Amino acid sequence: MTEETNITEKENEKPKVEVHAGGSNPVYGIGLIGAWVFYFQRATTPQERVQAFFKGFAWPALLVYELFKFLEKK
Repeated sequence: MTEETNITEKENEKPKVEVHAGGSNPVYGIGLIGAWVFYFQRATTPQERVQAFFKGFAWPALLVYELFKFLEKK
């Protein structure tokens, strides 16, 4: 009877799902720092420095968008 109970308990258990992040996080971080260096070197006013900060976050999205547009043409 314990074998039947164990089988029933195993059937009722939810499967464990593990999500592993890809290796893109370090690549994004390096790109982010590189974009900040690029934009901050060219900024001369405080307003341009604020824009440089936000451009550093936005460039990957814009890059991927343009890449998809380019690939769609082929």
